[in-house]
Amino acid sequence: MTASAQPRAAQPASSSADTQRRRVDTRFRGILSLDDFERAARRRLPRPIFGYVSGGVEDGLSLDDNRRAFAEYGLLPRFLAGVAGRSAQATLFGRTYASPFGIAPMGIVALSGYRGDIALASAAAGAGIPMIISGSSLIPLETIAAAGDRPWFQIYLPPDLARTDALLDRVARAKIETLVVTVDVAVPGNRENNLRTGFSTPLRPTPRLAWDGLTRPRWLLGTFARTLVRHGMPHFENSFATRGAPIMSRNVEREFSGRAHLDWSVIRHIRARWQGPLVIKGLLDPADVRCAIEAGADGIIASNHGGRQLDSAVSPLRTLPAMVDAAGGRPVMLDGGIRRGTDVMKALALGARFVFVGRPFNYATAFGGHDGVAYAIRILHDEVVRTMGALGINALAQMTPDRLVPVPPR
Repeated sequence: MTASAQPRAAQPASSSADTQRRRVDTRFRGILSLDDFERAARRRLPRPIFGYVSGGVEDGLSLDDNRRAFAEYGLLPRFLAGVAGRSAQATLFGRTYASPFGIAPMGIVALSGYRGDIALASAAAGAGIPMIISGSSLIPLETIAAAGDRPWFQIYLPPDLARTDALLDRVARAKIETLVVTVDVAVPGNRENNLRTGFSTPLRPTPRLAWDGLTRPRWLLGTFARTLVRHGMPHFENSFATRGAPIMSRNVEREFSGRAHLDWSVIRHIRARWQGPLVIKGLLDPADVRCAIEAGADGIIASNHGGRQLDSAVSPLRTLPAMVDAAGGRPVMLDGGIRRGTDVMKALALGARFVFVGRPFNYATAFGGHDGVAYAIRILHDEVVRTMGALGINALAQMTPDRLVPVPPR
């Protein structure tokens, strides 16, 4: 889709239309919601990889709160509003997307499904939504960008400005327009779940890891072996301007440290070099939003890193209204806990301009590759359009705070 092209207008949802659209592939019979992809991926993926994708840190309190926060709001519908012409289109940084959601950055998704990042990028492009390339992906960002339609790129800040500048130059050469800087990784999260399931980065060859692979033959042959034969051992490709460590090694360590000294001056440095939209991801406190805006950010993604960094970090939905107020009109987006079209609409009602979804699309990649991701996008889009009709609204701008009612925790 070119810069001037507009995505297809969302069509009114109906049960017969949904049924017709869902008759795409017998693989997806029984996949009715995003959560169904998680159950399917659990059966397909080796235990360490599924554990890495699904888990949070420590006791999983933040991970759980991301979902619980949405359940604490009810929706207030209105009727006889004439909703035959509803559209789920949303605009960010001058570009109109077909749906108000995109694909969040996810590291090492190419271990979940064959060439997973390319599956995400191409499916997102086909559906007219944005996809954010992860700085921890196993496929070069240039290759992923070529498969998509102007995807965004997420950078984990290197520990020094020289490497930061080199990476920024590489991203610019790939014609990436929107840069997302993830700032909530000053120290590594305490991911006990990874240790319990046998996951590490890089993966270390052990009898247990070999057994986990052998007991998931579809993944072993269709993803891992197929990747080795066609592309060689995957490496971390996008953490720096040069190639990083291999995904599997007995001795090599992946660099996680060296970010504790970073402060807002590095964002000002990036702003001076980066010409396109600059988004800061990982904020929860309105005070940090004001710092980001002062440093030159064009937008914010409210996020607690999917519950993967600090346990007990509040759900971004809970601080979203205050963050929107602090942003001074710049778009605030939300990442974390979105599983239904009703979740999308609740976030929009509280002021989010857009939302990003991670794990469900990872699971869809594992289960069905490009087709699985496209199917998951369609499910969520249909839910959004259906929810709009049930609420009595035709445009996303009509989803205002008065459409929400706080409900007691269940």
